[in-house]
Amino acid sequence: MFENCQYNLLVRSALGLMSLEDAEPVPSTYYLFRRKLVEYAREHGEDLFKKCQAQITRDQILEFEVSGKQVRMDSKLIGSNIAWYSRYELVHETLRLFIAEREEHIFKKSLSKEMFSLIESIRSEKGNKVVYRSTKAEIDSRFVELGKLMYRFIELFKRYDYGMYGTLKTVLEQQYVVSSDKTILPLENEKVSAKSIQSPHDTDCHYRDKDGNKVKGYSVNITETCDQERDGQEAALNLITDTRVKEVSAPDNGFFQQALEQTREVITGEIEKVHADGAYNSAENREYCQSDESGIDMVITAIQGAMPRYDIRLDEHDDSNLIVKDNKTGELVQSYPVKPRGDKTKRKWRIKTEKGDYRYFDEDSLRVSALRQKLKKIPIEETNIRNNVEASIFQLGYHYSNDKSRYRSLAKHKLWAYSRSLWINFVRIVRYITQICQRALFGQKLPQDIANLCFNMYIIVNIFLVNKSNHIFPAKLRFSVI
Repeated sequence: MFENCQYNLLVRSALGLMSLEDAEPVPSTYYLFRRKLVEYAREHGEDLFKKCQAQITRDQILEFEVSGKQVRMDSKLIGSNIAWYSRYELVHETLRLFIAEREEHIFKKSLSKEMFSLIESIRSEKGNKVVYRSTKAEIDSRFVELGKLMYRFIELFKRYDYGMYGTLKTVLEQQYVVSSDKTILPLENEKVSAKSIQSPHDTDCHYRDKDGNKVKGYSVNITETCDQERDGQEAALNLITDTRVKEVSAPDNGFFQQALEQTREVITGEIEKVHADGAYNSAENREYCQSDESGIDMVITAIQGAMPRYDIRLDEHDDSNLIVKDNKTGELVQSYPVKPRGDKTKRKWRIKTEKGDYRYFDEDSLRVSALRQKLKKIPIEETNIRNNVEASIFQLGYHYSNDKSRYRSLAKHKLWAYSRSLWINFVRIVRYITQICQRALFGQKLPQDIANLCFNMYIIVNIFLVNKSNHIFPAKLRFSVI
């Protein structure tokens, strides 16, 4: 990027550098700007870069008349740029960073010789090396000792809770249990939350195991328009309208409503249909789409979970009778109404299984079954509309083939996702204009001013796309961009 700022005329013109004598910003300018954006978002709770992305996208949609009647969304898990720590390594590294931060104050405190010896060992050796040379019993014993040291530090420095103190305290609360007599014991593995701190170097990221894909990082959700090209019309331009980043433990259906609300603010019309996979399905999201204010047709390609044993539907002639079909045998099973214990207005049924047990169905089961039946009737062409969003997901993480970014913290991943989404939109616009130019140059009937504009743009692009190795430029060159 910095090389392009020096020699690429298109990049320089975009930055307002209209002469080669104009000095380009130094790299520290960009890093300082990013840091100020992160600090502002943390202090004021307002994401300026997202507002900028929304404004740019809205201007693009207005300029190129993107409809947005149909949208689609998908998500991607992206790992943070952190090492994979075991529980011991996490506690060891947190203590090491805290000791390095408070070193001159720690050695002035009244601690036992054993604790000072433990502190020296933490400073001199990393956690992974300790794990490598130690037995499980030694690690378990040392893990308890580290917990006692953490608790001691929290008591000593509770009046000075800056820097790493908050992280130290949080890790202690998430990894240990303190009894009433102040005994420090490790928390059982099953009780350690996936939302706990995974690394002291990135305290925002969470842990998630999605069908064997284990990730410590974040979930990125993108929403884009999916207007289809019609016969006799130019190719449809589709743009990303919303990008959201949350901790990796966040469910996909939690993105749904906010993403559609943001898209509504960006597009000019109303959303008529949304395409998504089964992870976005929930009762709240279906109710949101069916409300009078939204009126959105929610098309999902599947429902999470295994296929059910029974298909159910109401009898067309008697809506109090539930028809139950056993998918395994293909036979109908007799159902019986059941009086609900709670809300008397809700209906409930039961059947007797082949094992002699009772299986119950309620109105929620009926809605889910009706949704499954509806999904079976969706034509393959409409299903493929949702599948195409995976290409955008691929482009989003194109430079991270191992699904691990080069950034840490939620704020920096947001800036990366916003920037990448804007870039994808810019590339799509360039290709869209190029396609129109090609049609204009090959005889399509367009207004003369558009044809001239396309031809001029074609000439400019070909002039400025020179070989990168050729850095010979005139001493002074002024130009304008059409």
